[in-house]
Amino acid sequence: MAEQRSQQDRETLLADVAELYYLKGKDQSEIADRVGVTRSMISRMLKDARENGIVEIRIHRSLKVDLDLETRLINRFGLKAASVISIGEHYDDSLLGSLGNAGACILKQYLEPGVILGLSWGTSISATVDALETRELVSIKIVQLVGALGARMSDYDGHDLVLRLSHKLGGESYFLNAPYFCQNSETAHSMMETPSIKETIDLGKQTQVALLGIGATSPKYSSFYLAGYVPIEEIDLIRGKGAVGDVCGIHFNVNGEFVYKEFNERLVAIQKDDLLIIPIRIAVAGGAGKVTPILGALRAGLVNVLVTDSIVAEKILKAHDG
Repeated sequence: MAEQRSQQDRETLLADVAELYYLKGKDQSEIADRVGVTRSMISRMLKDARENGIVEIRIHRSLKVDLDLETRLINRFGLKAASVISIGEHYDDSLLGSLGNAGACILKQYLEPGVILGLSWGTSISATVDALETRELVSIKIVQLVGALGARMSDYDGHDLVLRLSHKLGGESYFLNAPYFCQNSETAHSMMETPSIKETIDLGKQTQVALLGIGATSPKYSSFYLAGYVPIEEIDLIRGKGAVGDVCGIHFNVNGEFVYKEFNERLVAIQKDDLLIIPIRIAVAGGAGKVTPILGALRAGLVNVLVTDSIVAEKILKAHDG
């Protein structure tokens, strides 16, 4: 108990020191005099506060976009809108954050009171939720479009994303309290008829804006496989059907033709026909390995607002025209 209290006292002190330094503009010498320690100890405390998550530093960098690529994507694929981050010739670790910032900027344009917003899952969706900032709460309904992926993927699982976004916006949350992938179609159908799950599924059909990720089937880039959620045998079977990617578990080939319907029938998730009638379908995806999946998703008509990077955009246009 004494150990726990000592830890709490330490965290309180770190928070006090961080507040004096970051919010009140006091220099480290002033804080050291006030706290009664040396200046070097204050420096160490500030470092500890950052490492322990007491202080979070966010840099707001203006996004550089490629207007020409945006226009070409819109015209080629009949999109409602596009945001293409200009990143030069090579990828770096900042890509995911940039995609999230661009995704948040696009999403904010559609957040109006009364809107029903549907979320899928994935790292780019998580980055978008993290980047979203609003000065006012927005009275909307936020719906989980795919079932739970399990504890190993909790940071970008649909349930967690809906919860985090509802906390930011003050919206009303609707969860799919069921596994995403079932052993057989009978189990999936039975779960989708459960009253609490059916309520969310039915509300998902009324979604007006969907925030979607685009998955890859290549083992090197497949989140399903890398997280251990789907075995390599299943990935090989999916690829054997010609699938290059998926949106909400709906698989398609590079020509935009829907394939492997049997996989989709084992999911607790929004169905293809219901997804396709959602008016605004925003996909946030980019990086190596996503060119063919994004191209297939665009040709399938699953996406009508795209957020991506300039390398992918160039390759998509070249592949499509070729």
